Amino acid sequence: MKSAKVAGLLLAAGEGARLGTPKALVEYAGERLVDRGVRLLEEGGCHPVVVVLGAATVQVRGAVTVRNPDWASGMGSSLRVGLAALPQEAGSVVIALVDQPFIGPGAVRALIASGAGLAVATYEGRRRNPVLIAREHFAEVAELAVGDVGARPFMKAHPELVTEVPCDEHGDPADIDTPQDLRLLEPHLEAQ
Repeated sequence: MKSAKVAGLLLAAGEGARLGTPKALVEYAGERLVDRGVRLLEEGGCHPVVVVLGAATVQVRGAVTVRNPDWASGMGSSLRVGLAALPQEAGSVVIALVDQPFIGPGAVRALIASGAGLAVATYEGRRRNPVLIAREHFAEVAELAVGDVGARPFMKAHPELVTEVPCDEHGDPADIDTPQDLRLLEPHLEAQ
């Protein structure tokens, strides 16, 4: 089910209520998380990359930005806005979250290389992000993405379609949600 054109979709609309600032604006290694997410998708083989913004409006080089006016309702509305903004020639999309800066482009490449119509990255056997979804599933994924959930309800409704892709060697799925989580960035900076 491999498509010639795989788009990237970065969900970056939240206000980061527990963090105290929109996650898209947080800097790590001199780079905003939103820019890092775009780079992850581009280097992983996605083109174009669409970024869904909401709480913060920022310029993002190398990406198409769309605004989710209903961003406060949760991730589901951002996923719906993002899927609707993808170009028609995109046969599938890899979806990543702005608050997972330790995932590397190898995870995106592995999802694409799987050739699956629905693939999810796993780390230590647990499903996380990113996720690849073929266009044929966009409508139902969007329909089931309500509140603060993304593609998980669709995957739960169609377990027979899901291909799990081990991505342990391609990074760490830890996310940045609180000021304490920002301390997670420090050891990674020292290792660079």
